[in-house]
Amino acid sequence: MSERKMCKFYNLNVPDRRSGSGDGGVLNHTGNEDDDRNEDEGVQPYVPPHEHKLEYSYWMWFSQRPATRDLSTTTTGYGQALRMVGRMGSVEQWWGLYSHLSRPDELPPLSNLHLFKLGIKPMWEDPANVNGGKWVVRLRKSQTGRAWEELCMAMLGEQFMVGPELCGIVLSIRFQEDHLAVWHRTATDLAAAARVRDAMKRILQLPSTVNLEYKVHSDCLRATNRHEEEMNHRS
Repeated sequence: MSERKMCKFYNLNVPDRRSGSGDGGVLNHTGNEDDDRNEDEGVQPYVPPHEHKLEYSYWMWFSQRPATRDLSTTTTGYGQALRMVGRMGSVEQWWGLYSHLSRPDELPPLSNLHLFKLGIKPMWEDPANVNGGKWVVRLRKSQTGRAWEELCMAMLGEQFMVGPELCGIVLSIRFQEDHLAVWHRTATDLAAAARVRDAMKRILQLPSTVNLEYKVHSDCLRATNRHEEEMNHRS
């Protein structure tokens, strides 16, 4: 789907293209500039009057899990692996970032992209996430690119229709298949969880045979902490 058609479909205003944008470049996810950006974590991006402001501001994060799992099996290690790619508060700023992002089929295995509302870190223990959960769908490699794009556009265009309940989405590149997850705030709110699930199915046009897995963040955090304690005990 073209940029113009996607903006129209998701009720986003169509931005004007500026010279120099969409040049096919790829953001350097591991450069030192990412570390500098981490110092300005909660700063709202400036949106010029002529740009089309989003309902919420967002930030994009990148992480890559070590193959040895020695770092990623701890929440501290996971936090250290996160690198912020950029922030956006308008349609134009989103396309400026997205047009320079590596596409899913260009990312190495065990890497992740996280698009979250500004101020919410893609971590279980973040105050906005600690009581929440996520819906996860596993996709064939050939499906990942479009599905990731569709979910990003749907979140920016408020197509989940759950307002502040939605926290963010995560793309996880794996060896055999890829994972897409939608995070929300309140795992005990079964109605909200169901709305997120149904919206995800609708946006991705998933057939009824496709299963979505639900995971509660607190359960994941406890399992990780137990594993960390076991590893420390063995050492």
